[in-house]
Amino acid sequence: MTYHPKSDFMRVMIERGYLADCTDYQGLDEALVKGVVPAYIGYDATAASLHVGHLLNIMMLRWLQKTGHKPITLMGGGTTKVGDPSFRSEERPLLTPEKIDENIAGMKQVFARYLSYGDGASDAVMLNNAEWLDSLNYLDFLRDIGRHFSVNRMLSFESVKSRLDREQSLSFLEFNYMILQAYDFLELHRRYGCQLQMGGSDQWGNIINGIDLTRRVLDKEIYGLTSPLLTTSDGRKMGKSASGAVWLRGDMLSSYEFWQFWRNTTDADVGRFLKLYTDIPVDECNRLGALAGAEINGAKIILANAVTTLLHGAEAAAAAEATAREVFEKGGVGADLPTVALGVADVVEGITVAQLFVRAGLAPSGKEAKRLIAEGGARVNDDPVLDAGHKFHAADFVEPMKLTAGKKRHALVTLH
Repeated sequence: MTYHPKSDFMRVMIERGYLADCTDYQGLDEALVKGVVPAYIGYDATAASLHVGHLLNIMMLRWLQKTGHKPITLMGGGTTKVGDPSFRSEERPLLTPEKIDENIAGMKQVFARYLSYGDGASDAVMLNNAEWLDSLNYLDFLRDIGRHFSVNRMLSFESVKSRLDREQSLSFLEFNYMILQAYDFLELHRRYGCQLQMGGSDQWGNIINGIDLTRRVLDKEIYGLTSPLLTTSDGRKMGKSASGAVWLRGDMLSSYEFWQFWRNTTDADVGRFLKLYTDIPVDECNRLGALAGAEINGAKIILANAVTTLLHGAEAAAAAEATAREVFEKGGVGADLPTVALGVADVVEGITVAQLFVRAGLAPSGKEAKRLIAEGGARVNDDPVLDAGHKFHAADFVEPMKLTAGKKRHALVTLH
């Protein structure tokens, strides 16, 4: 990146590694210097919580606000009824309006940890695209908006091409999604003066559509900025753990498990993740990321504490660190470990070691649990277990049972 930005926001985006591409570096930079720039990221309400895969873009909104600009979290109450086809191999299942509203309420809890909402110039606002999409008149929309879209051009976008190249069906319903998302940007600019859309680099085509549409309909110049699609240094998609999605809601994933996810970061990712997921100054992130040997583990604890403090608060981060120390250094049980409660009915005929590890979320399937056990990676109460079919009965659960997968993942099992 040879561009030298004048605005604090663009400088942060470049220095900390958030920037993949921008439609007009200079134009956006000048707008950011001139005054408060409202910018949005859209989130479809397909789940009751956001997960770690969303966190990069949430941090971009956080930095936008910290540098004096206005974040807009746009909830896709309308577009969720259609489903984004981008890079998916099949249509999304359609949700009821009640379920969509419930999901939006759950996602609101997460945003409030990172952004300050209110009525001030740089306070964040939450909007819902159902506000303008639900009342659209189809014929008017086709005439006024649809005529600006070239099907030839839409077919050239990577998100659509990848589906067609695999000869997978792309319904007309989904094909409309990119038109609706482009219309969101137009309406946000018209109603709220929004000048910038941000998103992952897989959203580039959708963002360009919105900019083109706004130029054609309103003759106004607006901007797009994308972040890289992150994978970990060992090639895994960011946000996935061995036991599933890393949710950002405490009632869906405990603060301890969240802390542990970051503590388990591979050495090569520490410096990069400190810059992307914390507010720690860049120089310090670089210093910590360059540590080697046992010292890098201290940097991982700083990373886990900083990220957990942002989401769950300093007390939860300190408690998670204390539990980890209790479990790892002293071989103890730790009060904060994720706990699975079995009922008496679960153990009437006994429950196998493999079943226990699946129930505790330490293995995604019985097959994976058996592989973990066969490779010597499973322990019960700190003792190795090698027989996946060994059964435990009610008498074995007088005290909570501690399960360990690998070196770092633990859970407690109790009987109630």
